[in-house]
Amino acid sequence: MLRCAILDDYQNTALSRADFSVFEGRVAFDVFNHHICDTAELVEALQPYDIVVAMRERAPMTRERLSQLPKLKLLITTGMRNASIDGAAAKELGMTYCGTTGFPGSTAELTWGLLLSIMRQIPQELEHFRAGSAQWQRTVGRDLRGLNLGVIGLGTLGAKVCGFGLAFGMQVSGWSLNNTVERSAAMGIGFAATLDALLAQSDVVSIHIPLNAATRGLLGARELGLMRQGSVLLNTSRGPIVDEAALIAALQTGALSAAGLDVFDHEPLPLDHPFRHMPQVVATPHLGYVTQNSYQCFFEGVVENIEAWLAGAPVRVLS
Repeated sequence: MLRCAILDDYQNTALSRADFSVFEGRVAFDVFNHHICDTAELVEALQPYDIVVAMRERAPMTRERLSQLPKLKLLITTGMRNASIDGAAAKELGMTYCGTTGFPGSTAELTWGLLLSIMRQIPQELEHFRAGSAQWQRTVGRDLRGLNLGVIGLGTLGAKVCGFGLAFGMQVSGWSLNNTVERSAAMGIGFAATLDALLAQSDVVSIHIPLNAATRGLLGARELGLMRQGSVLLNTSRGPIVDEAALIAALQTGALSAAGLDVFDHEPLPLDHPFRHMPQVVATPHLGYVTQNSYQCFFEGVVENIEAWLAGAPVRVLS
């Protein structure tokens, strides 16, 4: 019988999101609820498996790791893009590498949740509420209407965030490498000719671009220095798009008033990381895609991937 490892299922929900019973007698499934960071430990744990399912980018599948897994024949990522998997190495090693469908928009919704939490100081008020504070109200929130929202990246998620901003009465502008005046006009938003211009004119900046060689460190100390005094940065894309040290410095000096973060350079975030202790940071543990609908799409896709591969006709092959 073939064996399949489902990695980093923190909520222990994978096997309940799709009908894995169709593989009874053919494939045995083992779910890893905890994250294995160490390469040697992960490689040792995965030695018995013919199939590995990676939950997004939680467990990088590098050439170093894949080359030590001679039994692995089918590698599946949830979603159709995973920057932490070396697809070329998988192909060279004779592995089939496939992706799944996803549920669009979940990350954009979380982005807006982070922004509202910052502007109305919901985490602070909830903390006082649960503590039974004698002072009924402590904070004075900020309105979104009339503020300038700058969106970096105008794909599916960026476009949704633009729509949310318009619905809240914000002045919305967008920038991407392939944006045009005509496209911005069709979206009902302003056109920013350069990233610098977008940063300089925005009260809130939200990032919605993939991580690659061109976008790694895209926002460093110089770029953050262009942002308006007291502005807000939102990052629900990938941590390394923003220089972490520069962001911490901007928050500590007050150049930025707050950051809403769902992604980090290293995940899970170390317990002693500054972000965990900064009142200017509202953060979630990479929950953008962690919804019931997304998980159903992911794991129904996993079932389809395995069925198709067993039938000799793999689907959604990535390399």
